[in-house]
Amino acid sequence: MAVPHGPAGVGQARHRMREQLRSNGVADTVVDDAVLILSELLSNACRHGRPLGQHSEVGDGDIRAAWRVDRRGDLTVEVTDGGGPTRPVPSTPSVTARGGRGLNIISALAREWGVRDDTVGEVTVWALVPADHGHGGFTTAGPGPARPARRERPGLNGLDELRGISGFGSLDGLELTDVLNAFDDAG
Repeated sequence: MAVPHGPAGVGQARHRMREQLRSNGVADTVVDDAVLILSELLSNACRHGRPLGQHSEVGDGDIRAAWRVDRRGDLTVEVTDGGGPTRPVPSTPSVTARGGRGLNIISALAREWGVRDDTVGEVTVWALVPADHGHGGFTTAGPGPARPARRERPGLNGLDELRGISGFGSLDGLELTDVLNAFDDAG
């Protein structure tokens, strides 16, 4: 799916993914996590990457979102942009920081994720959500075991639920689906 390089297309992509996955019988817990992962990847591509093709200005051109379910039912989510000045790496934001948690959230939700250099200048960030994946909404448990967040190839185990994320104020206690639907409704 071509997505405008900017915030306008993120909600559209979430809606399309949710509809396609649900119509193909993918479990709601997998759909919820995949939609959040897609949203984070698209936001990062718009914030840090260039559009695909000959465009060089932010907001001019497209990025590409893709998802597929393999024979086992595992779901891979990918976002491709025109590359940027840095490689995607999880950060350690302060408690009051407005951003910087996206790749940490992806690390918690996906079995694995990584970065792939594609054709000249294109960079794809991908995440794998296993078919048997499930979560119980936001949790306030302590942080999980330390592990490398960025992967260059498959094979590492991930966390099965979001850990160490709390303090979302009015979002505490809401199901992930409700939060994502509120974002979609807001545009």
